[in-house]
Amino acid sequence: MNRYPLWKYVLIGSVIVIGLLYTLPNFFGESPAIQVSPAKSSLKVDQGLLKKVEQTLTVAKIPFDGLFLDANGVKVRVANTDVQLQAKDSIVAALGKDYTVALNLLPQTPAWLQSIGAKPMYLGLDLRGGVHFLLQVDMKAALDKAAEGTVGDFRAAMRKEKINYFGIERQGQLVLIKFESEAEATKARNLLTKDYADLTYKLSGSGQDWTLNTSMGVLAQKRIQEFALKQNLQTLHNRINELGVAEPIVQQQGLDRIVVQLPGVQDTAKAKEILGRTATLEIRMVDEEKADMATMQKAQSGQVPFGDELFFDREGRPILVKKSVVLTGDRITDAGPGVNGQNGTSVVNVTLDGRGAGIFKNVTRENVGKRMAILLIEKGNTEIVTAPVINEEIGGGRVQISGMANAQEATDISLLLRAGALAAPMEIIEERTVGPSMGEENIKRGVHSTLWGFAAIAVMMMIYYLAFGGVSVLALGVNLLLLVALLSMLQATLTLPGLAAIALALGMAIDANVLINERIREELRNGNTPQASIHAGYDRAFDTILDSNVTTLIAGLALFMFGTGPIKGFAVVHVLGILTSMFSAVLVSRALVNVVYGYRRKIERLRIG
Repeated sequence: MNRYPLWKYVLIGSVIVIGLLYTLPNFFGESPAIQVSPAKSSLKVDQGLLKKVEQTLTVAKIPFDGLFLDANGVKVRVANTDVQLQAKDSIVAALGKDYTVALNLLPQTPAWLQSIGAKPMYLGLDLRGGVHFLLQVDMKAALDKAAEGTVGDFRAAMRKEKINYFGIERQGQLVLIKFESEAEATKARNLLTKDYADLTYKLSGSGQDWTLNTSMGVLAQKRIQEFALKQNLQTLHNRINELGVAEPIVQQQGLDRIVVQLPGVQDTAKAKEILGRTATLEIRMVDEEKADMATMQKAQSGQVPFGDELFFDREGRPILVKKSVVLTGDRITDAGPGVNGQNGTSVVNVTLDGRGAGIFKNVTRENVGKRMAILLIEKGNTEIVTAPVINEEIGGGRVQISGMANAQEATDISLLLRAGALAAPMEIIEERTVGPSMGEENIKRGVHSTLWGFAAIAVMMMIYYLAFGGVSVLALGVNLLLLVALLSMLQATLTLPGLAAIALALGMAIDANVLINERIREELRNGNTPQASIHAGYDRAFDTILDSNVTTLIAGLALFMFGTGPIKGFAVVHVLGILTSMFSAVLVSRALVNVVYGYRRKIERLRIG
């Protein structure tokens, strides 16, 4: 009656062993570390960088516990924070500005646990320490930038339709177009109204002086602001992901603010550098009329011709390019690495949006035989990736950028271009650093509260239900073990609200055992035999346990679906706690009771209080 088949015991035992293995990594803690990653896309992460870092630390006589290479860079594990700061200073001095050297924390999980995929759960900012930023997006700048973009679009549209105008300028977010006749002004208004319907147009003037005022309506402004916020969010997320920060938080707050949290990053200055590190593309025409040797020598000595700028290509050759920007990275919708079918070299395939494709088609048609420079701007440094000759008109919105040193560089530049530039500048209006010691104190308090709660429940259950109380406590311990294991397997982020949810889950999980024990007591009072009472107690209490847990589960899912930030973290732990409590209260406790009482033919009395 009260016996499980062998396969059930094997299943329960296997689940407990797996839970133990995946819980273990959380007990090894973290150690201070240095993370070295390239600050420029043209630099590679390879064994050469690893050896350079190792040599730097060896020469400086700085001890380290581990040194390894991953996809994001080189990581060095050290003994304490004092050594960490010394190592950082030495590496920065040796590598210079070409590499980002950040303070970080790394788990100390043994290799044999890592080999089976057992990792500690991620800890949030309040538990692990790290940096918190609140950034304000400059929406006025986003609108000004959009207005500046319409100036070029208007020029191209009117040139295409051969509409005569004698001036176009931007005043704030207004674009003013000057005409000599009302007919040309009306023709331009009709054209632009059809192509740019979300703008507002006002025609004024007399005689040979007519002005078409264009401004953004409320809906257009809202659309531009929403796009700027979304693009900045995506850009920040892409850049932070490159650094390899575990579980960063990048989310919108209000209409024009972004919250960035980087757990484990202790260096606020480097974190700011990461946030500001974006890359964009500019396409400009090479000024070949001034490419003679004398002019180039003067330009290199500082006498750059008016209307031009001097940059260098990847071979170090100087090139004069016009200041006028033909196309920017804002028009890029996608970018990916590829291979040139003719010579097998690495390239970047760029896809432009509709307007960008039209502009590029017109420029290439009008400048066949001339050179076009493709500039990559990253961290304030401008580099000419390639400056090819335009052989023919290029349409369709697909552009191939050659000049890549290898496939890795093509991949890196593609990622940078996909991340794009910030659509609007941002200002850090709040910054906060949570030190590792403070996070450690939060963990200690959270763990202590959970353990004291567990101890109080254990004492109460064993006093009130005797042996069955001890079984309930063991089942509750398995519940806690499985909950931590699940959080580790899912690589969930544990925060202070999550710790509160674990304590709450323990308190709620014991309810199921109380229901079962009280039901067994009731069956005994009704005159049933001990074996029949155990069987009936578990079977008849199951429906009540299921109903109560399902209703609580619904509340937890609602918190997860509609909550944000800490509330969602609380909901995740809460829901997982319900699932593990069902398993431990029903299956694990029943298995333990079956082992103790199931094989006895005659039981005089149950120790259930």
